[in-house]
Amino acid sequence: MNYGYVRIAAAIPQVRVADCHFNVQQTQSLIAQAEGRGVEIIVFPELGITGYTCADLFAQQLLLDEAEMGLIELMNFTRSMDIIAIVGLPVAARGALVNCAAVVQRGQLLSLVPKTYLPNYKEFQEQRWFTSANSLLQTEVLLCGKKVRIEPGRVFRTPTCRFGIEICEDLWAPVPPSCKMALEGADVIFNLSADNEVAGKHAYLTSLLRDQSARTISAYAYASCAMGESTQDVVFGGKAFVHENGTLLAEGRRFCRREQLVVADIDIDRLRSERRLNTTFAAAAAQHATGAATIETELIAPRDLDPVRAVDPQPFIPKGERLDERCAEIVAIQAEGLARRIEHTHAARAVVGISGGLDSTLALLVAVRAMDLLERPHEDILGITMPGFGTTDRTYQNALTLMRGLGVEVREISIRRACLQHFEDIGLNVAVHDVTYENAQARERTQILMDVANQVNGLVVGTGDLSELALGWATYNGDHMSMYGVNASVPKTLVRHLVAWFAGQSDEEVRRTLLDIIDTPISPELLPADENGDIVQKTEDKVGPYELHDFFLFHALRYGTRPAKIYFLARQAFRGKYDDAVIKQWMTTFYRRFFAQQFKRSCLPDGPKVGSVSLSPRGDWRMPSDATAAMWLEECQSLQ
Repeated sequence: MNYGYVRIAAAIPQVRVADCHFNVQQTQSLIAQAEGRGVEIIVFPELGITGYTCADLFAQQLLLDEAEMGLIELMNFTRSMDIIAIVGLPVAARGALVNCAAVVQRGQLLSLVPKTYLPNYKEFQEQRWFTSANSLLQTEVLLCGKKVRIEPGRVFRTPTCRFGIEICEDLWAPVPPSCKMALEGADVIFNLSADNEVAGKHAYLTSLLRDQSARTISAYAYASCAMGESTQDVVFGGKAFVHENGTLLAEGRRFCRREQLVVADIDIDRLRSERRLNTTFAAAAAQHATGAATIETELIAPRDLDPVRAVDPQPFIPKGERLDERCAEIVAIQAEGLARRIEHTHAARAVVGISGGLDSTLALLVAVRAMDLLERPHEDILGITMPGFGTTDRTYQNALTLMRGLGVEVREISIRRACLQHFEDIGLNVAVHDVTYENAQARERTQILMDVANQVNGLVVGTGDLSELALGWATYNGDHMSMYGVNASVPKTLVRHLVAWFAGQSDEEVRRTLLDIIDTPISPELLPADENGDIVQKTEDKVGPYELHDFFLFHALRYGTRPAKIYFLARQAFRGKYDDAVIKQWMTTFYRRFFAQQFKRSCLPDGPKVGSVSLSPRGDWRMPSDATAAMWLEECQSLQ
């Protein structure tokens, strides 16, 4: 699949215990469906050709012969297919019987992977019938008329990914085989399982699968047998999951009496990026991986497919109940960082410039929370509103109402006279509303904040956010500068949610003010208002929608994704909202500004990191200020 994706499936077929022909037919049906949906690799439950609950029937030669014939039938069925099928069956190997996964593609049996850890519980006593992979005396067996390798831990390579296989109980071991396979380079782990239903077990299994995929930074596909198995002593409900690095992508229905095909697109590029960034993973691979040879599969013809994986248009924003929890956590980080800095510097006051916009509002709310942590009065916060040529009555009144409602000291200092004097001094025509006209106002405000902080032994709390830093949408040595930037790693799309979270905890007057601030157009208010007193200078008209820029920022920095793939993702995420030309336009703007404005990020004040993406020059993002954007812009221009 294009853009570093591989499509995989976990399948749960109908099964009849000890009826190999029926079971193979059901398996073939699901393989055909998966092939039609563009699946490259499909995994089936443990011992699926015979059924898992055959018990002492596994000692019957007829069952073993029929299982082998069933595998041949399956191989013939796949002769003209690219799809790789992983199926389970018992295999005789030099006097032993082995619980195996067979890997089949284009009529060929590529390899057998034996189960390593055999359960010996009251309900499952596999050691009665099977031999562990650790006890095998050979690495080849004669099966289906040819010699086939049989050994655990092998990694298979396709043109799109590498994968490994483990079987059921292997996952439950203290050190599952999948750990080593991942260190050997496996991007995806497939598990053929037979997991019975016991009250409470399902929740533990789901956490185990999630955590194993996260620990190995891999995708993990799990297929367990369903209700066609024997219910003599236990019940099998059928489980199918696909996880990617700790995130559940797809799952089947438990206790479903029909066949199931659970399909997911795995982002191999993302997994490999995570591994490259995680130096602990690399260190573990260097210590434990042996560099064993991989098993090559046949070339899988590329297909242009519609993605089955949803793309989140707001990757910085948690969904559902997690949003409140995440907001509380982020505010706690911001407030604790500011409180510690105030404590360390022995600052008598926290000085915050309040414009009535989103960013300064969040900074003020965090300052209030920091004073609560320090058990100091809100009056120790000095809020300064500095109306200028573009200040509207709406933002001005909101700034005053908010400060009074929060109980901070309010000071109003107009910048108009000072700026007019400055324009006269430097010979700037006040009627020319150019970048100098705008930046002079921003620097005047910063000068006021810094000088007042000196007067009151205070600390200037910065208000600029992560999105503005990425785009360089800040005046150098103006709002770009502070003594501690509490919003420095909070993207604009998240700022809005944090302010809304505070609104939900505030009294009625403050709540109404915060909600109106959220609804106010984003603007630096450096240009005069229109004849109706409304905001003229709207930031998103100039630089583009922040939801697009935050999307670009997340994928470019978090995973190092190239522009072509980000464009592919954005077209899915914003389908019906932005057309292709708009996405391409603003993505080009993003890369152009991101590279050109690095010099501002190279000298940022301190500020707390709150998420996985940050632009601090001291830790998360180190980039030459004169790096060229040529390759990125060229790829943006080539997009269709």
